[in-house]
Amino acid sequence: MIWTAIIATSFIVFALKYLGQAVPAAWLANARIQKFALHLPTALLAALVAVQTVGNEKSIVFDARSIGVIVAGVALFFKAPFPVVVLLAALTSAGIHQL
Repeated sequence: MIWTAIIATSFIVFALKYLGQAVPAAWLANARIQKFALHLPTALLAALVAVQTVGNEKSIVFDARSIGVIVAGVALFFKAPFPVVVLLAALTSAGIHQL
């Protein structure tokens, strides 16, 4: 059963990659498409962080991860370097988790 899903997913990914190469260049030159493609990775990453932070199978949970993300957001607001943001978030989450 799992191999069927893996093989089916592989074919779907191959088809999507092939179709992506077959898109006419004129479509990709459209300003709206370029703006959409520019902002899509940021939106997907933000959604992933939100789901992984507050999601827990079938419920919403606010725990140490949530506090870490809030601290990271505050650090980013004050324009802290990225390694500092990650370190602050990790230390805060670990500290709260130990309480």
